[in-house]
Amino acid sequence: MTADQDSDRLFNLLPAIYRQRDAEEQGQLQALLRVINEQMNIVEADITQLYNNWFIETCQDWVIPYIGDLVGYQSVSEIGETGATLTAEEQVQNKITISRREVGNIIHNRRRKGTLSLLEQLALDVANWPAHAVEFFKLLAATQNISARQLERGRIVDIRDNAALAHLGGPFVREAHTADIRHIVSPYTPGRYNLPSVGLFIWRLQAYPITCTPAYCVEEVNPSCYTFSVLGNASQLYTHPQTSHQPADELSFPGPIGRYALRKHLNAYFGVDKSFSIWTIEGQERLSPESGTSSQAAPAQGEQSSQRRRRARSTPEAPRSEEQAKLELVAWQRIVVADLSEWRYRPRRYQVAVDPVLGRIMFPTGHPPDEVYVSYYYGFSADMGGGAYHQPIVQPSSFTFYPVGKHEGDYPTLQDALNAWKQAKPPTAIIEITDDRVYTEQINISLAQGQYLTIRAADRKRPVIRLIDWQENRSDALRVRGEERSRFTLDGLLITGRSVQIRGELTGVHLRHCTLVPGWGLQHDCEPRRPAEPCLELFHCGECVTIEHCITGAILAYENEAQNDPLRITISDSIVDATSTERNALSQPVDRWAYASVNILRCTVFGQVRVHAIQLAENSIFTGRIAVARHQQGCMRFCSIIHGSRTPRRFHCQPDLTIQALEKQEQHVQDKRAREAYIHQAIDSVRPRFNSVRYGNAAYCQLAPNCASEITSGADDQAEMGVFHDLFQPQREANLRTRLDEYTPAGMETGIIYMS
Repeated sequence: MTADQDSDRLFNLLPAIYRQRDAEEQGQLQALLRVINEQMNIVEADITQLYNNWFIETCQDWVIPYIGDLVGYQSVSEIGETGATLTAEEQVQNKITISRREVGNIIHNRRRKGTLSLLEQLALDVANWPAHAVEFFKLLAATQNISARQLERGRIVDIRDNAALAHLGGPFVREAHTADIRHIVSPYTPGRYNLPSVGLFIWRLQAYPITCTPAYCVEEVNPSCYTFSVLGNASQLYTHPQTSHQPADELSFPGPIGRYALRKHLNAYFGVDKSFSIWTIEGQERLSPESGTSSQAAPAQGEQSSQRRRRARSTPEAPRSEEQAKLELVAWQRIVVADLSEWRYRPRRYQVAVDPVLGRIMFPTGHPPDEVYVSYYYGFSADMGGGAYHQPIVQPSSFTFYPVGKHEGDYPTLQDALNAWKQAKPPTAIIEITDDRVYTEQINISLAQGQYLTIRAADRKRPVIRLIDWQENRSDALRVRGEERSRFTLDGLLITGRSVQIRGELTGVHLRHCTLVPGWGLQHDCEPRRPAEPCLELFHCGECVTIEHCITGAILAYENEAQNDPLRITISDSIVDATSTERNALSQPVDRWAYASVNILRCTVFGQVRVHAIQLAENSIFTGRIAVARHQQGCMRFCSIIHGSRTPRRFHCQPDLTIQALEKQEQHVQDKRAREAYIHQAIDSVRPRFNSVRYGNAAYCQLAPNCASEITSGADDQAEMGVFHDLFQPQREANLRTRLDEYTPAGMETGIIYMS
């Protein structure tokens, strides 16, 4: 039913004679009934919602605690009480405090109390973490009765079984262990292998898909060498979980793929809609598998390298036709698992060597394919940066749409869509990239007065814009220039090779879910290629710059002498990585203060910050020194900073709280040096520690297990500081531990063991 038909629902119930008479009277009765019908629809929708609120599956979020009270659900006091859902952040926190799925299954779970599978289900219902439960008493070394042998119990380690050795210390170990008398729930040194101990192994990292994207050819080594990552770095492949796989093993959880696991389950890991797949486009010069001969002589290695360099400057395209090229899936029988850390392995003819730990591919030397495309999964903590995950669409009500991709009706290149946009000159336009290809193009955008342009990725796609050295006498950055009242948005893209430069008098610049690769690119070990180069350069770019859910390198804001007010920059839920704590993450060139007023919310900043003013910084981590020119205005709250920074007034920041507590305790200490040494030691103890500080690693920016609790639960709502604040991992863990204590059988102890 359309909106017009719905608004005339009461009027259409009248007999035709009254409708005809009302039409003669200029529709006065129809207008009255439309007003009545509008209020009737509101009452009807409210009655329908009241009925839906009787059921846990359809009720509103605010009703869940009341339904929980009816079934005896007890909330965890440590994670706070549910409140009014005013913001998206509060809604997420309330869903974690009282899980809809847990309340809906509480009666069913009580009937299953004491079962091992219930513990795994609780981790998924309460914390949304996939988990595997292990009873450690089954893995204890014991002398068995010869008349009642239990062959499924643990045995002595077989040092010739490499697959079993790779599982040692993990959830799928089958070898026997000696008894460990320490408690598994001990907060100091927990033990595992004891009679009452049950381990709940949890995977926190998520596996994100990359679909049919070009592989990176490592020409400096060999034209036959490739990496799965289009940036050329080592990127470990992750498992696409197969929930139907029984019994539960490494195929059932989103963990990293090991070499021995891949060799054992190659057919389960490799293929379409599985953990990874490889496609090739073979040219006419390739050897024929049937005949073992080639139709044309293969070019020399130097000629192949030059051909690939020429192809690198053009946009990789899908197969043009069946006659010219054919995209073929590599047969799993051709795959051989190898260690390609030094590229020394030499696959045999028609074999394809794969190293899942380093994310590398190697074809037979001398016969590389023309093009290689890959699909795979990589690991990361949250939906952030350019990635193939669901992104809420933010767009104006009316706009001109330009699709870019390989489908029928799409523009084949990004430049073609920009040319069409320049000719049409619409006031509002959206250019959407609909695939995961790599677009190697020169991009120069000029916005007229009042124009609004958005370049975005389609939902669950991760296109790559690769900027290379096209010209010698000018910058090859992605350049955007705008006039007054113009706006520009980048959404869902990964940009590598050069920086993004914004010039002109734009009213607003918006970056959402984008990755501007820190250091412009990555080496094979994830070290930045150009660590001192900025990724976002702001040249007198108008009024406001907003960065949300992004990963970006250093930001430079150049001074504008004619600008009266400072540039407003808002960064939220993002990582700003200057590749070193000694480099500037946000500043002007030559270590000068950027004439900008900054808001930094729930971010992690690797590097120094030099700005005119910080209006608000909260729940953020700064690993470099902060220097603010106008430190009399603004506020920093619940942040981790470097001691000695010049900041606006601070509230509940670290290490301030630690220093204040120690100064009160150490007032009686007369030795000044001893007191200062003790304070410096305490400051170091609350310094943030990360599992990885290099972009490209799965654990990038994740807080380490030995990080101080003042950081891991130091935000204003007891969540962790930094960019992963909205994951609310301390609340998830506290809620899960409480449920495990409730459903674990008497005399048993269940401990949480993080696998990632």
